[in-house]
Amino acid sequence: MRMMLTANLPRHIAIIMDGNGRWAKQRGLPRFQGHLEGVKRVEEIVESASRLGIKVLTLFTFSTENWKRPPTEVAMLMKTFSSALESKMKRMMDGNVRLSMIGQHEGIPADVHERLQRATELTKKNSGLILNLAFNYGSRLEIIQAVRVLAQKVQDGKLQPSAIDDEMLSAHLYTSALPDPDLLIRTSGEQRISNFLLWQLSYTEFYFTQTHWPDFNEEEFKKALEVYQQRERRYGQVTTSPQK
Repeated sequence: MRMMLTANLPRHIAIIMDGNGRWAKQRGLPRFQGHLEGVKRVEEIVESASRLGIKVLTLFTFSTENWKRPPTEVAMLMKTFSSALESKMKRMMDGNVRLSMIGQHEGIPADVHERLQRATELTKKNSGLILNLAFNYGSRLEIIQAVRVLAQKVQDGKLQPSAIDDEMLSAHLYTSALPDPDLLIRTSGEQRISNFLLWQLSYTEFYFTQTHWPDFNEEEFKKALEVYQQRERRYGQVTTSPQK
């Protein structure tokens, strides 16, 4: 490695795990094989992030728009997700990983929701990496819901409109208990953020790679961290102090 991965690491990394289907198509495989291979990369990257001392890893696991995919693919994704939660529970406990979720609970199949809730409950006392799954998640809806709550408080006379600022809006988002991402990684060549953490990514560093998610191994992950370490984050200012 060209740089030491012990200093100036991001606290919070968000990843758009893209390219499972394209990876499978290039190999003449059915799409579900790409998703299965993608699960292996999740495990690898989670373990790498944990070893490096990353505090939060947010994975865009399933968006609100993904329900529009063919029903057979959606069913397969739900089954894969549910099975992964069950089979990786021991690893999460052994690795001191705490699972959390952001997104809509409504609409998630009952069996999947039950396993997700169980995994969240069982790992809630773990003090290591927070593995934050954006599941059934859409950022525009998240922001709209936050605005509605604030608007209701104004209507009820509990809040003055002038008191609403960025900190207050942030406190009403799903991610209120988490720091904003320092680094966003998107795999598979697309250079957009696809309704993911629109508010939270205001000052985030972006890293795009042509590598499909099933090929995004620990070495690729460390390449992204190297690029991040070479950047100067100004937050709109001329200079910035070292990251705490």
